Amino acid sequence: MTESADAGASRRGLRRTSRPRGGATFIGVLGELLISVGVVALLFVAWQLWIGDWIGAAQKNAEGSSISRQWAAEFTASPTPSADPTASAAPSPTKTAKPVVLPEAKDGKVFGVMYIPRFGKDYQVPMAGGVSRPVTLDPIGIGHYPGTPMPGAKGNVSLAAHRTTYGKPFNKIAKLRLNDPIIIETKAGWYVYRFRNLEYVKPGAVDVLLPVPQEKDVEADGRYLTMTSCSPMYWKTERIVAYSVFESFTPRADGPPDVLKGVK
Repeated sequence: MTESADAGASRRGLRRTSRPRGGATFIGVLGELLISVGVVALLFVAWQLWIGDWIGAAQKNAEGSSISRQWAAEFTASPTPSADPTASAAPSPTKTAKPVVLPEAKDGKVFGVMYIPRFGKDYQVPMAGGVSRPVTLDPIGIGHYPGTPMPGAKGNVSLAAHRTTYGKPFNKIAKLRLNDPIIIETKAGWYVYRFRNLEYVKPGAVDVLLPVPQEKDVEADGRYLTMTSCSPMYWKTERIVAYSVFESFTPRADGPPDVLKGVK
């Protein structure tokens, strides 16, 4: 075979061996793209389930703290009647005062801030009227079921919040223990409830919102608090329900109740 023929054969061999390399490169690039997409998807899930929730919870706690400070500032700045030197000294306010009951809040209207020491010292989540996701639960935090009593009133104050996503205000609801304090602050003062028990019900079990939970046609002679959320975590097949009973009301003039000392 001549030298030119050898060179031609060599070039043909090079051309033949170059084709599989092109195919392998394409598969390699495709694989890298799929891996990248998978990593991005995992990061998105992590953001949604953990990082985003952590940020959302911090934001809601900060908003609750800001609302509390605003109410305190408004109360301090409000004019007070001048003292009458001829009048006898009035008795100091007691922490067993009759609860002030605010009118029912409209959808998305913030009326309170909830504190649950069991959930952490920084836990102070805004509360607003309504339980729709776009108006109340997602952007604000804890929602009040329309038509149920407001804090301090007789009957069943009924609330809802996310257990996952959007700051997950009721994420630790299953960690509540007997007699844990649940405090609701409003412009009027602080309402303290004590946790009693948990229950798991079907999503359609609306009787937990009755004036006396699950007692049809029974008139309430006490003050109750019912907190509802989804169960199990990340699913909606059931509802977890936390029941509490009213303990006391502290007027704003008296300052925060003892149960909040060292928490805020």
